[in-house]
Amino acid sequence: MQKKYNGTPKRPRLSVFCSGKQLYAMLVDDQNKNCLFYGSTLQKSMRQNSPCSTSEAAKRVGKELIKACNDLNIHEISSYDRNGFATGERIQAFEIAISEHGFLPR
Repeated sequence: MQKKYNGTPKRPRLSVFCSGKQLYAMLVDDQNKNCLFYGSTLQKSMRQNSPCSTSEAAKRVGKELIKACNDLNIHEISSYDRNGFATGERIQAFEIAISEHGFLPR
């Protein structure tokens, strides 16, 4: 059974999907059916300047998520949806980047 998520504009749901090579993250406002932030390791802005590994790009996605949350005045998330994926190298790098700012309990 799937859990029902209910992200709000002030406490959105953080959804993370990890494919075979990439990581995708979204902040979702389920009440208004709106995506507040989208970032992936495929975006050129995450891989700019110097070539980097996918885990380094995942860390940059986490840092961009924090910047977007500060701009949107979001201080906490309602739930963290990892879509059933185990903690791998990319997800772990992403989680470390966002836990430094208090979004995930460590």
